[in-house]
This record gives sequence, structure tokens and C-alpha cells, in this order.
Amino acid sequence: MLDLEQITIKVREIALQAGAFLRNERSSFDSSKVEKKHAHDYVSYVDKESERLIVAQLRELVPEAGFIAEEGSGSLTTEEYCWLVDPLDGTTNFIHNNAPYCVSIALCNREELLVGVVYEVCRDELYWTYKGVPSYLNGKEIQVSNISDMYEAFIALGFPYDFNAYKPLAERIVHELYGNVGGLRLQGAAAAELCYVAAGRFEARIEGLLGPWDIAAGSIILMNAGGKVTDFGGGNDFYSGCEVLATNGKLHEDLLKIVGKR
Repeated sequence: MLDLEQITIKVREIALQAGAFLRNERSSFDSSKVEKKHAHDYVSYVDKESERLIVAQLRELVPEAGFIAEEGSGSLTTEEYCWLVDPLDGTTNFIHNNAPYCVSIALCNREELLVGVVYEVCRDELYWTYKGVPSYLNGKEIQVSNISDMYEAFIALGFPYDFNAYKPLAERIVHELYGNVGGLRLQGAAAAELCYVAAGRFEARIEGLLGPWDIAAGSIILMNAGGKVTDFGGGNDFYSGCEVLATNGKLHEDLLKIVGKR
């Protein structure tokens, strides 16, 4: 039986160390070393080195766990436990010296998420939780907002790199929401924005075609702060990252009517 409290304490330390590395590298970042994975989808030597540092320490923490990490440290595993790691969520923001960007680390078993830690580097904000406890931001418990009126809702959207596949839905979401909610924002870092919903800064965050490493830690942080996360049909397939509707819970059904249209 894993001691989730002690594991979370250690993961918080690892995330802060990785964040310090990102902050230091940003001060002397060499944009000529950026690689393009797909159209408008980038990776840098910083992503890769951050992942290497994180994974090495996580292997020692739970040796029996597998890995799903964005830059290739592992794949879908059959182990009982699995780490989901995004060593630099918001790479394009990082490259352009724009906020936010963060480190995201989650631990799951075959049934559920167990631990979530997100360190948002630009604001020096450490979000964390584990199964059975509330969510915290820099040691203070956080809760989702109480806003239930769509006209007052502040909503974060994400536009994934596969624009051909997502563009029709993105256009419909913007068409349905623009002018009918309190505000829309594109910030470019899913893990951080899920935490912003958990902290009550947004009422919802909507995106598809993500990876599981993008949303795992932020999802458990949001749910343990009183929010709700589903796929666009209202089910639990959000774990893959393919469809993620994350809300304060009060607006979930209203937003499902928009994103769930086929």
C-alpha cells in the first residue's frame, strides 16, 4: 500500500526542482535548439532535460511504477501504478517567454488518479492533492467558484495543434460562447489552467486532442477542489486527453450541451 501523503511531499519537491531548472534555462534560452514535432508543436532541449531529471527521481520514489511522459520516457504500461509526466506544459509559451508554463506530475493506478502536483513557474504557484484530501495552492486549501450563471462565467479555451481535426468544434464553441459568457481566454497551458479552475479563477476549461500527461495532475486537483471533469459526452474518457471538459461543476451541464453536439 502506497503512502500517498509521503509520496506527494516528495513529488512536490521534484516539481519545484524541475521548475527551478526551467526558470534558470529560460534566462539563457537558445531558441535555435527548438525542434518541431508537428505543425506548430514544438519541443526543446529544456523539455527533454526536465523530463530526464523528473523521471530519474520518480523511478526511485515508486520503483514498480511505469511511465507515460510527453517526451518519450515510457508508454502505456501494464504496471499497477503509472506516472503521467509533462516536464514542460506550455512549451510554446516558454519559447516565447510568455506565461504560463508549468511542470505537471500525476500518479495513477489502473482505476483512478491518486496524486496530482502542478508547479506553475511564472507565478511560483505549487498546486497539489492526493486521493482523499482537499487541493492546495502554496499550502492554502482551494475551492472552485460558486458561479452558476453562464453570463458571468470566465472560460478558458485551448486550441490543440491538430487544427484540421479540431477546427469545426473550436469554431462552434467560440460561436456559442462569445458574447454569452463573461469572458473567453486562450492561455496555452492545460495543466495550469485546470488548476486555475480549481482555484476559482475560471469557471471552466475546454479542449480536445490533448495527451494524458497534459491533464492528469490538473484533473485530480480540480476534482478534489469540488470541480468536475468529463469528456464531451459527460463520461470518463477524459483520462486520455482526447476530450476534456473541466468545470466548477455548476456549469457543467450547460457546457455539455455545447461541446456534446455532434
